[in-house]
Amino acid sequence: MPKSRVITWAVSGSKGIETAWAELGDGALRARGRAVGTTPEPYWISYELDTADGFVTRRLRVTAESADGTRTLDLRHDGAGRWTADGEHLPDVGGALDCDLGLCPLTNTMPVLRHGLRLAPVEREFLMAWVSVPDLAVLPSRQTYTHLGRNRVRFASGDFRSDIEFDDDGLVVDYPKLAGRLDRAGGRTRR
Repeated sequence: MPKSRVITWAVSGSKGIETAWAELGDGALRARGRAVGTTPEPYWISYELDTADGFVTRRLRVTAESADGTRTLDLRHDGAGRWTADGEHLPDVGGALDCDLGLCPLTNTMPVLRHGLRLAPVEREFLMAWVSVPDLAVLPSRQTYTHLGRNRVRFASGDFRSDIEFDDDGLVVDYPKLAGRLDRAGGRTRR
């Protein structure tokens, strides 16, 4: 039986806020979310994420609105490592299993759950189909996830590093330099 969650983060990386409605269960994640940010420019984002067995991205649909207009992205993964964006093949991200929507803490969940990174002492490097915000360009991104302790994982990509705290469902609680979960009263969640 899927477990439904509604999570809101203050997103310091965009000087904004994001809310995601997520369903986790049977090795899959389905979610939809909305975000507003002011950096690098004011924008609105809406997205829908669908993963297959093993939390492997199947599809990410994103709409971004900014002063430059509205952009959309339909990012698809065929389950065998082949990606398309709006029907166009993306060879630079071939072999990646996950998408990573820029400034979105939800998309760190898939590799962490798939590989048990929040529970077991392991380090893994991944190639991600990274989606920049708000222009929605899809770029390859090498990322390393390292287990630090129960529900704590170090994220590294290029010169960026952050020690992320997850809850028992594998969803981000605190992502220093990017986002922190808000409680229902609007304050930061502390564990």
